[in-house]
Amino acid sequence: MVDSIGSTPLNGSGSVSRVAAPAATPVVQPALQQAAQQAPAANNATQLTNLAKTLAAEPPIDSDRVDAIKKAIQNGSFPILPATIADRLLALRLNWDGHDAA
Repeated sequence: MVDSIGSTPLNGSGSVSRVAAPAATPVVQPALQQAAQQAPAANNATQLTNLAKTLAAEPPIDSDRVDAIKKAIQNGSFPILPATIADRLLALRLNWDGHDAA
């Protein structure tokens, strides 16, 4: 038979008894393991620093695209739209992103 909730006390005194959780034991790692875990982080930091220096040394210019635009201007096939140029100059002056709502 199933007793309904609250019909019988949980222990003889009628109160709820608490169970203590086991204390967490600290895990101590040897110095060698700690050094091995820190070494990849230091190596990654060095690699990122070297990458940043390499990218900073090169100009952020796509020289192939610049050459293609120069050739198109020389051939007369580069589309020059005065309205677009004016819009972009105004946006630059007003610090406005062309994708933002007006």
